[in-house]
Amino acid sequence: MNKINVILNTLQDMYPDAHVELTHQSHFQLLVAVVLSAQTTDKAVNKVTPKLFEVFPDAKALSKASVQDVIPLIKTIGLYQNKAKNIILLSQQLMTLYEGIVPSDRASLEALPGVGRKTANVVLSNAFNIPALAVDTHVERVSKRLRLAKKNDSVLVVEQKLMKKFPKKHWTKLHHQLIFFGRYHCTAKQPKCHDCPFFDMCVSPLKHKK
Repeated sequence: MNKINVILNTLQDMYPDAHVELTHQSHFQLLVAVVLSAQTTDKAVNKVTPKLFEVFPDAKALSKASVQDVIPLIKTIGLYQNKAKNIILLSQQLMTLYEGIVPSDRASLEALPGVGRKTANVVLSNAFNIPALAVDTHVERVSKRLRLAKKNDSVLVVEQKLMKKFPKKHWTKLHHQLIFFGRYHCTAKQPKCHDCPFFDMCVSPLKHKK
C-alpha cells in the first residue's frame, strides 16, 4: 500500500467522524465563526459565538450593528477589534450584494472583508459540499512532518501539494482528519510519538523515540 493510502486509511480509522468544530446553525454563522477563528482556537471562538449569534443571528441583524455593539461580545478572542469590523462589513456586503445569503463561489467569498483563501475553503467545503482543502496551522504542521510538503513551503504551496497527492473526493474529510490529528495527537510542542501510526515517515525535529 502506498503512502497516500496508508495516511487516508489510518486517519479514517482514527477519526471516522472528524468534522468542523465551530458551533454554527447556518452558512452565515459558519462564515462568521471561521473569520473569528483566525489566529484563535475553535474552543475560544465557541465560547463567544452563542451570545454573538443570539444577538446577531443573521447578516441582516449584524449589518446594522456598530463595532461598539460587537466588541464586548468577542473581546476574549485575538484581534477582536479588526474582527468586529470585518464581520459587520461582510454582513453589510452580504445584504447589499446577495440579499443576506452567503455566496457559494470562491471569488465572491474572498471578496468579503476578513475572508481569505483558508476561510473560503472551509465555507465552500462545509456549507456547500464543494471539494476544498483548507490549510490551517494543524494541517500545515502535519503535512510537513509527514513529508507531504517541504519545510519552507507556503500555506498555498502546501494546499496545492495536498490537492495533487490526494483524490478530490477525500479533500473535505481529509481536511478535518488532519486537523484532528494535529490538534489531538501530532501537537505542536508535545506530539504523542510513542503511539503514532506515522512514526516512520515523520521528519519532525521534535520526534522522540517510541
